[in-house]
Amino acid sequence: MVAVKKETKRQPNRASVKSKIPRKVSMAKMTKSKSAGSKKSNPEKKSSREKSSRGKSTAKFTLEHPAYYFFGGGKADGDGAMRDLLGGKGAGLAEMTRAGIPVPAGFTITTEVCKIYYQNNLEIPEEIDRELPKFMGKIEDIMGAKFGDPNNPLLVSVRSGAKFSMPGMMDTILNLGLNKDTLEGLTKKTGDARFAYDNYRRFVQMFGNVVLGIDKEKFEEIIEAKKKERRIKQDSSLSVEDLSDIVKKFKAIIKKKTGESFPDDPWQQLRLARDAVFRSWNNPRAISYRKLNNIPSDLGTAVNIQAMVFGNMGNNSGTGVGFTRNPATGEKEFYGEYLLNAQGEDVVAGIRTPQPISQLGSEMPEVYKQLKEITTRLEKHYRDVQDFEFTIQQGKLYMLQTRAGKRTVQAALKIAVDMVKEKLITKEEAIMRLEPAQLDQLLHPRLDPKAEYEVIARGLPASPGAASGAIYFTAEAAVKAAKGGDPVILVRQETNPDDIEGMHAAAGILTSRGGMTSHAAVVARGMGKCCVAGCEAARVNEAKKQLQIGKLIIKEKEIITLNGSIGEVMLGPVATIEPELSGEFAEYMSWADEIRKLKVRANADTPRDAKQARKFGAEGIGLCRTEHMFFSEDRIPVVQEMILADSTEERQQALDKLLPFQRADFRALFEVMDGLPVTIRTLDPPLHEFLPDKREIENELEELDKADEHYDEILARKRKILQRIDELKEINPMLGHRGCRLGIVFPEITEMQVRAIIEAACQVIRDKKRVVPEIMIPLVGHINELRNQIEIVRRVAEEVTTKFKVKNLEYAVGTMIEIPRAAIVADEIATEAEFFSFGTNDLTQMTMGFSRDDAGKFLRYYVDKGILPNDPFVSIDQEGVGYLVDLGVKGGRRTRPDLKIGICGEHGGDPDSIDFCHRTGLNYVSCSPFRVPIARLAAAQATIKEKKKTSERDK
Repeated sequence: MVAVKKETKRQPNRASVKSKIPRKVSMAKMTKSKSAGSKKSNPEKKSSREKSSRGKSTAKFTLEHPAYYFFGGGKADGDGAMRDLLGGKGAGLAEMTRAGIPVPAGFTITTEVCKIYYQNNLEIPEEIDRELPKFMGKIEDIMGAKFGDPNNPLLVSVRSGAKFSMPGMMDTILNLGLNKDTLEGLTKKTGDARFAYDNYRRFVQMFGNVVLGIDKEKFEEIIEAKKKERRIKQDSSLSVEDLSDIVKKFKAIIKKKTGESFPDDPWQQLRLARDAVFRSWNNPRAISYRKLNNIPSDLGTAVNIQAMVFGNMGNNSGTGVGFTRNPATGEKEFYGEYLLNAQGEDVVAGIRTPQPISQLGSEMPEVYKQLKEITTRLEKHYRDVQDFEFTIQQGKLYMLQTRAGKRTVQAALKIAVDMVKEKLITKEEAIMRLEPAQLDQLLHPRLDPKAEYEVIARGLPASPGAASGAIYFTAEAAVKAAKGGDPVILVRQETNPDDIEGMHAAAGILTSRGGMTSHAAVVARGMGKCCVAGCEAARVNEAKKQLQIGKLIIKEKEIITLNGSIGEVMLGPVATIEPELSGEFAEYMSWADEIRKLKVRANADTPRDAKQARKFGAEGIGLCRTEHMFFSEDRIPVVQEMILADSTEERQQALDKLLPFQRADFRALFEVMDGLPVTIRTLDPPLHEFLPDKREIENELEELDKADEHYDEILARKRKILQRIDELKEINPMLGHRGCRLGIVFPEITEMQVRAIIEAACQVIRDKKRVVPEIMIPLVGHINELRNQIEIVRRVAEEVTTKFKVKNLEYAVGTMIEIPRAAIVADEIATEAEFFSFGTNDLTQMTMGFSRDDAGKFLRYYVDKGILPNDPFVSIDQEGVGYLVDLGVKGGRRTRPDLKIGICGEHGGDPDSIDFCHRTGLNYVSCSPFRVPIARLAAAQATIKEKKKTSERDK
């Protein structure tokens, strides 16, 4: 271990770190070498100004590993397994060097140093910095050139390299080490003044942008002005004199923007560039990329300093990038592009049109053959698709990078299956190659990657997929418009159960309020509709039938596009691509099913949902929400009749009308599921949710009062509805008269639903089919509540089976564990319940004290500021809510060892939550139909992770 001194200044948080990186950078404060403009380069000596800026160190850091790892000459200090420390790029360079692959010499400064840099107020401690010249000397020895030498100059690249690939998110500087003296030396050494000046132009431009924070457009404007002056189109047509003039103008811009001259001391350049690459770990695009890809923010990046090799030394030189397989389709083909007489950034910058890599076989057959041999070796060595970079310098091939290639999910699936068949990887390794959430892209329409569009607002990615359509502001208008055959987007401040028909008719849903488990989000996911929720920039005015975003006003019937996968809103139509499930998908998922222990069910309320769930591999229904069956046009008046009833007799008459509807619904579900278990939750929401909006009724009454005709009967009904709305109004309805409390106060409701379930089951049995109904009582917090409802279930079931003369009906009665008290007394609850299903949406609300419909206003800030690691409605809070789940599992099985336990909240489709459910010993998870494949894959991965941990523990 190396002890490194640390200043005692307070460590900056991310916000203060970012504030310390002004766009106009003071070079004197950032560097440790001599000030810019010194004639001689000294790697050790520092000016008094630099020394005083660093202050005195009184504390110490501890390095667990060396700060520098060298590679070159066929030897390397590190290896491919050291990604945590060396980053993906550094580990790849070390591994290639060890394998005898031609790699320019260099060294990696570790991610550990990056962390110290941030802890030390954006400064590298002197104890680490003083080793820099020693490792530069090692490069000099192998490459036969000297850094800063005016006669035989060594130039280097300075590149980032994090543990996880973040392509284009962090920074690179090429050709570092050039100044007036080394420029002359490079010219003499190569005999090519244009080559030397071209490199100098590139270096000053990259350094000015990356290190000094000057907008790259400022430099491009100078180049474009010169080409216009010379009446030329290509950069390659610029002469030595042109390039010299451009460099002078670049330096003038730098002096104007920073107040200081461009640094000519190569050691100062090197230290400034090193620090800039470390800083790029926290640039805005890198932070955004990490959030989008769930990459931890505390990993840091390594810095790779490597000898330059040049692809721009004539037509026997070139540079390119490629993949060992097609990253878009997964086909086993050599894939990539290259340019002759160019440097790396030319290939990706779009300045020149690259050539397909296959053409290199005609222009440089020996190099092409060597490149194919090397990359084939690399794929076999790493047993994964490789994304590689190469440079050809005067006919000699150098490999600059290899890493696991980014690929589409379609390609990833095919590659995983193909590599198993090629015996490169095992089935278990293939299962671990895809992130479960990626499967969403295979199941929903997505935006065409070739489409151009402008994002006008962002919200929460509540339900994946993409859709364009005309906007409508009420469910009724959406249904009417959709009947015409055109796609519709339903726009609401927030949806409620009354909107169910409009949501079904719509291609997508946009709400200005609500979170990831709001009504809109949950229902949209169940339907497989794309949804952007909680779009706070959207001001929805239903009365004016318009949507306002900033100064933009979008009126009814105008078209918008939603990308529910990332929460974006676009104006106008955007092309989409329909999903296609390949043969590889079924084969891959069959491997997941062979491995996983957790069963996967679906939350489904209709036969259509149930069919979709079975298509995606669901092994039962884990939650059927009976209330969703009440909102169709032919049923809601009957439900309201039940609510308006003044006596038990009147209420029973309404329930008798509902019974046939419910029975038919349940029978259809049982028939679709064909003997698989179907868990049906008795009525859960408060009754006021089935009544119209109060303001709507008041407006209707006002219009009726003005009318000339007499509508006495209608008026009386409307007034009664208004009266009942007031009577049912609750301060906090989520904790009010709902769930089992409804069935206790109005036992006839539970009786009707149980009768419908058991009668439907008996009818299916009469048809000689198997049926497994599971009746689930919601919102139980006390054993006596459950006993009350179970007594009704048993009594009614006995009556119905006797009537139908059915003796072999298998059914179970259980409860949702969604109140914290129920989890605490689960051992007692299990004396009555035959199964548990954790309703983690409500359990999260009640445990954390967050309203899921209102928490969207602050949860994103909680996550951004690190107060919470994740939105607890998206991924289960394992320390708090998870503790109660674990407590409930252990308590329930103490009483009933064979207790079947599942989860039916939205967490049932979240991969991290599924891993938790596996570790906690649940029997199944239940999720929206379109998340069933995700849950199947996540469950398999959880089994593999557990197996690996057990194996490591046994060692």
